[in-house]
Amino acid sequence: MLLVLCIDLDDDLGRKTGLQTPVIGRDAVEAAAVALATADPEDSDVNVLFEGIHILDTIEDETVEVAAVTGLEGSDIAANRKVGEEVDTVLASLSTGEDVRALVVTDGAQDESVIPVIRSRVRIDGVRRVIVRQAQDLESMYYTIKQVLNDPETRGTILVPLGILLLIYPLAIIADSLNLPGSVFGVTSGLIGLYVLFRGLGLEEAIDRWADRLRRGLYAGRVTLIAYVVAGTLLLIGGVSGMEMLNRIEATTPGGQPNALYVIAALLYGAVRWFAAAGITTSLGRVTDEYLDSTFKWRYLNAPFYVLAIAIVLHAVSAYFLGLVTLSFLAAALTGGTLLALASTLAFAVAETHFARPVEA
Repeated sequence: MLLVLCIDLDDDLGRKTGLQTPVIGRDAVEAAAVALATADPEDSDVNVLFEGIHILDTIEDETVEVAAVTGLEGSDIAANRKVGEEVDTVLASLSTGEDVRALVVTDGAQDESVIPVIRSRVRIDGVRRVIVRQAQDLESMYYTIKQVLNDPETRGTILVPLGILLLIYPLAIIADSLNLPGSVFGVTSGLIGLYVLFRGLGLEEAIDRWADRLRRGLYAGRVTLIAYVVAGTLLLIGGVSGMEMLNRIEATTPGGQPNALYVIAALLYGAVRWFAAAGITTSLGRVTDEYLDSTFKWRYLNAPFYVLAIAIVLHAVSAYFLGLVTLSFLAAALTGGTLLALASTLAFAVAETHFARPVEA
């Protein structure tokens, strides 16, 4: 006896029509196919059911029965288990003494993943995959475009850059009529590049998390937020100060073109004090928030001293390469920075040992 098994692994039949599965027998399967086609004409499982009926009608030299079995949506393991249980139900309902063989009918590779489960219960003679013939060019293109326009994520990924590209020409006309500089193409291509980079690196979640932390910090009165704003300003001032120092070095250098070492030393010498101030500001803001949250630990106070020690070392090194200090001063600065870091580490380790419990606000 040949059993034609129509597989619906994600249970479109049960979910969309409300029918109980398994469905056994030609009339029952045909009624189920009509019900599913009525509920969702685009569902490919409709073709699987009708293909099962077609196979049953074309085989005349042996006994044939058709049945439809379904799994579950969203879980491959649970879906495979349910298909196996429904196959057992179908086999138990067949009142025949003949050896039962199965012909599996599916609509794709996903449904065929359940074949090992079926093979463990009944011998499989073959697998029939249903492929619907249709106008491949025009109809497929129309359906693909329709699906893209209906999908919010795909719509944003494809249509936003396309819209920016289409705006280049009218923006260029407007810029020309207003006698604006010819930078429209550069700005537009830059926007497209930023958008593609943003999407490609998957930065949406990171930006959302950062915005959420910022919002919660504002409502919770976090000192760190103010410290970050001040630190950002100090970093900007440090960058300007470094450039000013580089300009002075270039003005005093014969030929006006110092080597790469002088350029790095000049930028570092002009900026390191402001960068150190920014680092100390952020670390003190973080320590303050930890204290207010009653999670303060003494070793957190190492951060501003470490920043200060690093700043002393970098300032001395850059000044030495610029010829502003002697080698003895450089050695003293390196020793002083190292001792400052070691002293802060030891002092706060001892303090944490004696004050093990967190300080309460």
